[in-house]
Amino acid sequence: MESRDKSDRQLQRGRGPLAHRLLLSLVLDLLALQQPELFMMPHFRLSCWNHVIESVEECTLIIHLVFQLTWELHGYTVFARRILWRLLSEDWDYRFTVLVGTTQFYDHDLESYALFDMDGNQVPQDLVSKVGIIFESILKETDLVRQEFSEDMSVQHAISIVFERRPDLRLEGLGHKVLQWYLCRMEGWFAADADTISLKCWDQEELLPGGHGLMVRGYLPVINTLAKGLDIRLGHRVTKVLRHHNGVKVTVEDGRTFLADAAIVAVPLGVLKSNCIKFEPKLPEWKEAAIDDLGVGIENKIVLHFEKVFWPNVEFLGVVAETSYECSYFLNLHKATGHSVLVYMPAGRLARDIEKLSDEAAANFAFTQLKRILPNASAPIQYLVSHWGTDKSSLGSYSYDRVGKPHDLYERLRIPVDNLFFAGEATSTDYPGSVHGAYSTGLMAAEDCRMRVLERYGELDLFQPVMGEDNPFSVPLLISRM
Repeated sequence: MESRDKSDRQLQRGRGPLAHRLLLSLVLDLLALQQPELFMMPHFRLSCWNHVIESVEECTLIIHLVFQLTWELHGYTVFARRILWRLLSEDWDYRFTVLVGTTQFYDHDLESYALFDMDGNQVPQDLVSKVGIIFESILKETDLVRQEFSEDMSVQHAISIVFERRPDLRLEGLGHKVLQWYLCRMEGWFAADADTISLKCWDQEELLPGGHGLMVRGYLPVINTLAKGLDIRLGHRVTKVLRHHNGVKVTVEDGRTFLADAAIVAVPLGVLKSNCIKFEPKLPEWKEAAIDDLGVGIENKIVLHFEKVFWPNVEFLGVVAETSYECSYFLNLHKATGHSVLVYMPAGRLARDIEKLSDEAAANFAFTQLKRILPNASAPIQYLVSHWGTDKSSLGSYSYDRVGKPHDLYERLRIPVDNLFFAGEATSTDYPGSVHGAYSTGLMAAEDCRMRVLERYGELDLFQPVMGEDNPFSVPLLISRM
């Protein structure tokens, strides 16, 4: 966690508002998924999406500079030529406007929060900062525990060992409650409780550049752009996947079937765990073990819409308590959207318990938590409750590393089985639990699938449009875990 917070601060200091820096990073991101060497150069990655390119001339100049650089490194590729043609064509403004402009990113300041105890008393900011430093020290000590023990253990267990060895890091009273809130915040990151998170693997994922972005208008503008021209069937819940040497047959709930040369399985990990999709023949044991052993967490959102704003102008409102289960936090959407909305975000066991309630009862629970810290809070005029854990299309929020399970489970889940290819955040070793992890593994699976079909039909360039053909290409995004 210390390295995560430190990296976030460094990234925030390093961002610049200049349009050419944004476009340089953007185009290199486009190339990076085809040319991984570029992707390993962090200073070329996309750092923010809040600036729209001002003119075609500016765009053209920077693109030529980019491809001069890529020529020196790799020579022009078909992919690079296609990008250059597409960006210089008449629709470049449309695609950049949709993906950069109308999407509207809001960059969270994760250090902007106000904490309160259960009696509505605000915790002094100097105490919050002091406890934050202590929490980072505790996580440093858990790294020493990790190095000492060969067997894995939970993050919670490691913290208890640290307290035995370093009683000076123990806190009492209000300080202890604030410490539990920091642990609650960490649990929210993994959508799981600290007693289930692997000590050996909890910090193995790569941090994405660009801070923590909120897509103000949701993902719909991006989805619509990337889906342009594709045949997408909604309301087709898959129940069976039959594979054989020359194709795949997919059956959906109403009994209809679809035939293909190959298939990409990108359903959420929770759906795979539920066995509601029957694979014939059965998936190999190593694949089923990867599905079983990866953890899938839950973090829900209870959106409360009020008539007017009555809370402090900070990113988060936090509730401190004796245990991390009792702690909680609200995301302030007023700063990003202008609407008087707070979002209560329970995770782990608390999220599972709240999912057992009706939507009205869940909204009342969230409002009760808010009334504890802000006694004069007015009742919400609307509410919206997510059910990631019980929704048949998700059955969980995102993956995490369970105690005693290796980090390479993500890679095992990604490996193809005959003509079945796998994608999604739970197949990303470096970026699990993130939009970018899901997107990048989707691109890899698509390329593997394409090669499979080429092997079957011969070296025909079936899926690569020629220069000038009016087929949109898809633009990769770098978005942190939402």
